Amino acid sequence: MSETPVSHALPLTDFSGLVLRAPEQVQLSPAQKRFNELLARIERLTHNLQRLQAWSDRHRHAHVQALHTAAQQMRALRKSLLLFLHDQLHSADLTAQQQRMARNKLRSLLDVLSPLADPQVQALADLYGDDGLDQEEAAELAEAAERVRAKIEAALGQPIDNPSQYKTPEAMVAAGMRQWQRQQQADDERKAHKRAARKAKNKPVADQAEAPQADAKTTLRTIYRQLASALHPDREPDAQAREHKTALMSEVNAAYEKADLTTLMRLQMQVTQVDAKASSRLADDKLTAMCALLKEQVAALEDDLEQLQIRLSRELCIAVRADADEALMTQALQRMQADQRHEVDTLEADLRRIAHEAELKRWLKEQAQMAKEKARQEPAGWWD
Repeated sequence: MSETPVSHALPLTDFSGLVLRAPEQVQLSPAQKRFNELLARIERLTHNLQRLQAWSDRHRHAHVQALHTAAQQMRALRKSLLLFLHDQLHSADLTAQQQRMARNKLRSLLDVLSPLADPQVQALADLYGDDGLDQEEAAELAEAAERVRAKIEAALGQPIDNPSQYKTPEAMVAAGMRQWQRQQQADDERKAHKRAARKAKNKPVADQAEAPQADAKTTLRTIYRQLASALHPDREPDAQAREHKTALMSEVNAAYEKADLTTLMRLQMQVTQVDAKASSRLADDKLTAMCALLKEQVAALEDDLEQLQIRLSRELCIAVRADADEALMTQALQRMQADQRHEVDTLEADLRRIAHEAELKRWLKEQAQMAKEKARQEPAGWWD
């Protein structure tokens, strides 16, 4: 008769069965308290990782796809607008002032599109320099660009490279964003280097740690061997039970490879029905060795959580933190998507409108007025 398959009675983040509890009127030893403290940190970090990953799984694909689609649409629409204005400068009945406004709008589009490797855009960028820019408007744009520069440099904590080549707020923002991305990448590389150096520095000296490390490894091996014996699939005649034990053994092997003491202990409680109070009876030197393993788990989980937050912040273009309110992060994603859709809708509406010459002239006047207002205002952006 086959054994009843072992079920996962405890959720992945439930560590209650591993907590050490002293008998009545007896206090926990320092080693036992340290064991419980590390266990609580592992439980909290594991929960945060799972919660953040689950939130990301619900929103990441749709959000990234929406941003990618909107970016492609905006690039195509801005290029269409750029080419249209270029054609109208040579064919439409525009006054000298209207031609100047068209060239200024064309240049603002080039500020956004010029980093793209597009021969048509590059040809127009070479054709339309700043030579014909109205001097009064050029001064206003340069002043606004300087205000943007000051805010960006304050946020970056460093000066923008070659700022004199950026004559408009849009160009300064684009330059600041590129430099911020380079700075973030450099910061990530420095953090990775520091973590590696810290791990090397904290690596215990062989003479000092040999005994506790040996005790810890012995404990791991003991638990592993008990589980391997209990879950050996060749000893299970029932096919369903054998498949279940094989799956559990894969978890055991993965935990043993990572020296994941908490997972092994949790599986030990489920599979072998070991006394949950057994750890409380361990000698302090054994617990100290086990604490060394738990400390390594804490460090690894902290690193995993930091890396997940950095990756998601980059991919989603918002600040992603495990301790942040999920609803607020979701709202931030929704606002960003709505802003991108609004930008696309506005560009599409502009292109339809300016197909009529009379509307083109009114639109150019409106765009020139908006540019002046924007230049006079303190601009806000991603650096705020």
